Amino acid sequence: MQTISFNDADFSASLELLYNRPAAPDFAEKAAAGILEDVRKRGDEAICEMMKKFDSVDITADKFMVTEEEFAEAESLVKDYERAAIECAFKNIQAFARHQIPADWTFSPRKGVITGEKFTPMQCVGCYIPGGTAPLVSTVLHTAAIAKAAGVKEIIAVTPPRKDGKIHPQTLFAMKVAGVTKAYRMGGAYAIAALAYGTNTVPKVEKIVGPGNAFVAAAKKQVYGNVAIDMVAGPSEIMIVADKNANPAFAAADILSQAEHGSGLEQAVLASNDKEFLEKVQKEITKQCAMRQRLATIDRVLDKGVTFIHTKDISQALEIAGKYAPEHLELMFEGARERAKEVTAAGAIFIGSWTPEPAGDFVAGPSHVLPTAGTARFFHGISAVDFLRRSSIIEYTREGLMQEVEHIETFAKMESLDAHGYSGSIRREFEE
Repeated sequence: MQTISFNDADFSASLELLYNRPAAPDFAEKAAAGILEDVRKRGDEAICEMMKKFDSVDITADKFMVTEEEFAEAESLVKDYERAAIECAFKNIQAFARHQIPADWTFSPRKGVITGEKFTPMQCVGCYIPGGTAPLVSTVLHTAAIAKAAGVKEIIAVTPPRKDGKIHPQTLFAMKVAGVTKAYRMGGAYAIAALAYGTNTVPKVEKIVGPGNAFVAAAKKQVYGNVAIDMVAGPSEIMIVADKNANPAFAAADILSQAEHGSGLEQAVLASNDKEFLEKVQKEITKQCAMRQRLATIDRVLDKGVTFIHTKDISQALEIAGKYAPEHLELMFEGARERAKEVTAAGAIFIGSWTPEPAGDFVAGPSHVLPTAGTARFFHGISAVDFLRRSSIIEYTREGLMQEVEHIETFAKMESLDAHGYSGSIRREFEE
């Protein structure tokens, strides 16, 4: 853990180091490139080899896809309280997603002209569900359930298998609830390659969504253009802005909730205008660590990934938050709801002390698949709109065209596109 203060001579330089963090490190970029090329060339054969190498699972390609019998077995293993949690999250996520879906629209901006937009669901999307260090059951719902709400017909899910080759039962049950049509046991960059290029067993998709480790992020970045992606998302991160009235135990708990994710590259930032509050939170972190199960994972983050910032006031803290552009931003100070308007960039904003970040991770409604590494400045979290194709609608009558054909001809002349101009002028010779 490190602490920096607005009184420090190198305060600005320390902040710049904090702002500039890669979503996909160089080492991951190089490794992912080789994996992608191998799967593109050799398909299922390469996937079998990589599954054995990276996941210690030795199976043939005909065993990639999860069977209906496996889904049924998984459902029988899900406990009632687990089922209730999954169904609650699904309901909330779907309700939020349906509110996001835009309606087709047209209007007539001038006589003889109609313009508008039409929205059509994608046909086939791929959802990456992490499962290496911990089964992220909730990610199924925060990707596939939104695609289902948007009207996507074919929803493909990929997730790393356990050492026995099986998928976590709760993950499979969540897939069934969310509307996944096909599920494949595979993970990492090679699973991204399978979705992007297609193989004899895995269909090529139109868009890949979902979080993952550095290698998954690098692979998604490199297949962009061959398929669409949601974003390049790296390790999880949280920033908290708090004043002296905030509860230090809450802040410490929320920092540790992100530190336990598993890669060791997670980040947590706490900014406060009260130095004593920062000290209280540090003591609370030490106290709470003794109760946490994934302490080895947490310790790696505490060593290098936790930063405390002493700011001169809340306004400076919010300015820093906008430049840091965190995946998750918690506001724990009086007037937080109103002052949230000052935040210029964040994946998701959690307002008030009674809104812990894990509420967003699991049951609140908005997707927890959010931009990291400062990319919230230009990416946004997954929404129903991300699974829709937007088509412009343009319709002219002869009268409407004749009012503007001269301008069409002028643009064609300026751009030396003679045929473009003639496409408009030829219509002068014909009646409607």
